[in-house]
Amino acid sequence: MDIQEFIQYFADELDETSVEKLSPETDFKLLNEWSSLTALSIIAMIDENYSKDITGADLRNSTTIQDLFNLVQNK
Repeated sequence: MDIQEFIQYFADELDETSVEKLSPETDFKLLNEWSSLTALSIIAMIDENYSKDITGADLRNSTTIQDLFNLVQNK
């Protein structure tokens, strides 16, 4: 698992933001399209691609895509 692959999967869950606009330092909660539905999509994406369960609290405690990536790696 690497960060660029994770960013690509993350971008696939977004409708308006392209992968080129995302980086490990991106504060995903500041994206215009971020919503509770997007959060659920990200949780499902992580489960599907990495077989890891994260919670809404995990998302709330994360700020950047790198934070999420580190969380998934450590679960």
